[in-house]
Amino acid sequence: MTDQNNRNPYEHAVAIRYQQRSAEVGALQRQCYALATLRLREAVRANGGGAGLAVVSDIDETILDNTAIMAHVMTEGHDFTDFTHWKRWEREGEPALIPGAADFFALADSLDVTVFYVSDRFDENKFATIATLSRLGLPQVVADQVMLFGPPKAERRAAIASRFRIVLQLGDTLHDFDGAFAGQTLDDQHRLAADHAGRFGEDWIVFPNAAHGTWLEADLRPWQLPPHAEGA
Repeated sequence: MTDQNNRNPYEHAVAIRYQQRSAEVGALQRQCYALATLRLREAVRANGGGAGLAVVSDIDETILDNTAIMAHVMTEGHDFTDFTHWKRWEREGEPALIPGAADFFALADSLDVTVFYVSDRFDENKFATIATLSRLGLPQVVADQVMLFGPPKAERRAAIASRFRIVLQLGDTLHDFDGAFAGQTLDDQHRLAADHAGRFGEDWIVFPNAAHGTWLEADLRPWQLPPHAEGA
């Protein structure tokens, strides 16, 4: 997480409002799951069935909509770096499903594809996270398939890849897909994204999240107005 203490409150409110209230974000989320559905069906068809295949998905802002706690922290003026409110949300919150999530994961389950929920939610709240996913009707919500904060996500994905062929990864930040993105500068993230360009929309599906990311602290790059030419 980036240092958020000096974030402009107005800018963050705009980001959360867009993430929570815009129809465009809902449309993008549906679009992501529509594309994921196409890619999943292709992979299962090519494999002759779902046995031995896995989908690896992040949870927050990929499956669950947590904008209510974002708005709470924002409007109450709490420190964004204080995880107290987030931990309580993990235990007691009632997030909604991202549009398209229910149908996609039900399809994966029906095709015998193994689903892994790989998230940096707190492992101390694992029981609560399992309860939330189960309440929302998601399939295959069992302890060894809900892999929360502890080893880096890259290690958790590697453990899955040792037993299954991962055909699809879903997430809202780039380190949900490859450990090379973790801890990198923004410029290096752009470079790595270009290096992996062929994977986006194929086996990597990126969901929109306007309210979180290293880019939040980046300087804007405005157009530099050229000097006014004499006689113009």
